[in-house]
Amino acid sequence: MTAFPLTSQSEVMKFGSSGLRGLASELVGKPSGLYTEAFAWRLAAGGIQPKARVLVGRDLRDSSPTIATNCMAALAASGLQPIDCGAIPTPALALCGRQHGLAALMVTGSHIPADRNGIKFYSPHGEISKADEAAMAHYAAERSDSYCPPPPMGTAFPAHHDQAIAAYRRRAEDILEASSLSGMRVGVYQHSSVAADLLVEILQSLGASVTPVGKSDAFVPVDTEAVSAATLAKFKGWTREFKLDAVVSTDADADRPLITDENGDLFRGDLIGLATALFLRADIVVTPVTSNSGISNAFGFEVVRTRVGSPFVIEAMEASYCAGRIVIGFEANGGVLLGSDCILHGKTLTALPTRDSLLPILAVLGLVASTGNTLSHQREFWKLPACASERLENFPVDSSHGLMRRLADRHALQQFLAPFGTVAEVDETDGLRARMQTGEIIHLRPSGNAPELRCYSEAENHERATAIVALTLERARAITSKNETEAVS
Repeated sequence: MTAFPLTSQSEVMKFGSSGLRGLASELVGKPSGLYTEAFAWRLAAGGIQPKARVLVGRDLRDSSPTIATNCMAALAASGLQPIDCGAIPTPALALCGRQHGLAALMVTGSHIPADRNGIKFYSPHGEISKADEAAMAHYAAERSDSYCPPPPMGTAFPAHHDQAIAAYRRRAEDILEASSLSGMRVGVYQHSSVAADLLVEILQSLGASVTPVGKSDAFVPVDTEAVSAATLAKFKGWTREFKLDAVVSTDADADRPLITDENGDLFRGDLIGLATALFLRADIVVTPVTSNSGISNAFGFEVVRTRVGSPFVIEAMEASYCAGRIVIGFEANGGVLLGSDCILHGKTLTALPTRDSLLPILAVLGLVASTGNTLSHQREFWKLPACASERLENFPVDSSHGLMRRLADRHALQQFLAPFGTVAEVDETDGLRARMQTGEIIHLRPSGNAPELRCYSEAENHERATAIVALTLERARAITSKNETEAVS
């Protein structure tokens, strides 16, 4: 996706793997209003009538209220009626829009640091497509010089927070039966998630003994694909102290789940997706190439692989849909998208084709409760390759793409990966995913949401997978620094 410069500052706005992203200091100004106007223009082109309602939600970052206010003012100036849903989980906002046939806009940077933020856009039919993003980016580029932000509104906008939260809470009743989690001891890492209290309430209503931990007044970015060693140490401490069966949490806007087992060890996102697929008895599973390669047709469902990003997963889910078959998507970050209705204990769980954390958390805990197995036992039972993932933060986008171009040459790639053996094959669906002759996998991919370089690996055990990621990122930083030094000299 081409990034169009909208300000004179150091970083431009761009659409990443899920929504518009950039520095919070930029989004609180002109770009948030300009891209919201572009969204309103795109909605009108799709048949949305003047004065139509548009739901607006936000996460708990310091910059989010101001950006949300800018967006609502821009919607009103475009002839639409903004509905203020306040601080709310993204999937709750999307569910409300889907139930009422309304467009929606969510101000959130999801898992990225607090100095950044973003906006996710929904048509009345669900997440906007990559084609929509391209059209909006082009509109914003053409309007950049002439756009004038509308003046602040003097009155409050209509609110719909409580009703949207209530509908999302009722959805939990269609996932598990009452008392399904009786006897389970669950910790909820609350940090600064918009679902911090809601998750406690829902788990308690299902019979679990819940221990809230780690709530923070300051914003805490939680990346479910790159959980810090300090955070993992906290999980281990909490599981020992409170004798927990699991610790659960979400990222900032609650569209990605985070789960650890009874030992405080991470239950990775692709395992969460697999557990959810089995819980729902899925017929078709759509998941990006970053998910564990051991998740295959052998589990009883068809597997479709895509690029990273919910728009690509949604597109493949729609293409795979067939009446009477259950289609779900999930990403390595744990977010689950339900592409079709399904029946659970006599109730219909309606489709919600956007990333959700509530469904997978309840599916994983429900699986544990129904089988009597611990999460660590379940992980061992599946016998999947061990996976690890990490990122280089504050790694310039240009450096990431420069490295990808360099390693596109097979000889250069082989030299780069020489410490791990011989490259057997390469998948370029998203970044460079090399399978070595040993069977190990090393995958480098520039982040679509932030200046970060991500690395994923698969190996025989977790220690080896973690070591591969660490060395690969170390070599990536070293080779990039060397190239930049040579270019300057």
